[in-house]
Amino acid sequence: MKVLIVDDHATVRMGIRLVLQAAEDLEVIGEAADGRSAISMAKALSPDVILMDLRMPVLDGIEATKALHGSCAVVVLTTFDDDEYLFGALQAGAHGFLLKSAQPQAIIMAVRAAGRGESVLDPQVTSRILARALAPEPAGAKLPEGLTAREREVLDGLAQGLSNPQLARRLGIGHSTVKTHVSQVLAKLGVSTRLQAARIAFAAGATSSPGRRDDPADPGRP
Repeated sequence: MKVLIVDDHATVRMGIRLVLQAAEDLEVIGEAADGRSAISMAKALSPDVILMDLRMPVLDGIEATKALHGSCAVVVLTTFDDDEYLFGALQAGAHGFLLKSAQPQAIIMAVRAAGRGESVLDPQVTSRILARALAPEPAGAKLPEGLTAREREVLDGLAQGLSNPQLARRLGIGHSTVKTHVSQVLAKLGVSTRLQAARIAFAAGATSSPGRRDDPADPGRP
């Protein structure tokens, strides 16, 4: 799995590179110090996953993520000091958020998950992101009539921040079936991320309170 590291601090890039080099299935193919360079390198190197900083010169991580949307998975790296950047990245199509203070194994697992097309949320930011991201949607929003009963159950789980394994356990179905249902829910809602789907579900009153988990030991990596 090919990874591009984007951060304007050389020491941060070096640290992340050392972490990823410990995983035999991950290959760091390049580093960029700003969003514009990241876009150019992504076009030339075709990474599977980009670890993207938010605050950078020339072009910030939000604009870079927007430009790269659909070409590869972008996981935002954040110090969690500016909510506006977080939610801007979400709207830009980021696959998830990871704190720079995350443990090495968590970074490796997040890259692998994003490379598989799954969303990634650091457990320390899940509740804060959901609380802020879900609130602004106008009350009274409606879900598409084409959602099946099972897809509504899956959507409810997404709104609670449940991972695919947690959804599989709750619904008594296989992991591949869960992935299929999640893809269908996103397509029917016209969104690209699980958090965007959760926002719609919350606004439509079609879910229970965010943050509840069936398995408290699971950090909630979708």
